Amino acid sequence: MAAPVLAGCSAGFGANTNKPYAPNEAGVLIEQGKYGSPRGVQIPQAFILGPDSGAQLAWRGSAPIYLNIINTAGAPDTLTAVSAGSLGTVKVATPIQLPPNQLVNTGKPTPQLVLESLAKSLRGGETVRLDLTFANAGVVSMNVPVITRSREFKDYPPAPGATAAPTPTPTPSATASEGGH
Repeated sequence: MAAPVLAGCSAGFGANTNKPYAPNEAGVLIEQGKYGSPRGVQIPQAFILGPDSGAQLAWRGSAPIYLNIINTAGAPDTLTAVSAGSLGTVKVATPIQLPPNQLVNTGKPTPQLVLESLAKSLRGGETVRLDLTFANAGVVSMNVPVITRSREFKDYPPAPGATAAPTPTPTPSATASEGGH
């Protein structure tokens, strides 16, 4: 009866449960080997919503950015700007207020961050480096994945101007009489 209990203890301090872990496929902020930023910012989920599977976001198009942010510092903070380097410009609808110890979702009810004027088309699966500028925490950089609008992301509104996925067309197949057997 004690074997299952003792088996859990054999993992030791190097077990993967003692390391930063991202329980989803979207980007997570991990700095200096620890979850979150040492400056009081945690971003447990970050992704850029791409096109439907098999489609693409067109060159010069736009894509919504979804972030979940927790300000773990004792004082309020504000996300004031976001940069995507040469990939495009990020429009911040209004500065995003971050009260202490409260989860803030930048995508609900509508995305407050939009990557605009894409320098190249996106299909999903790419990674984009974002530099997030906070009033108190300063600049926090992270690589954010472009996620296709499928599976758990299928109910999100489509990115503006996304091309449609190609529709498969049936091809005629050979019948038994055509095979000459």
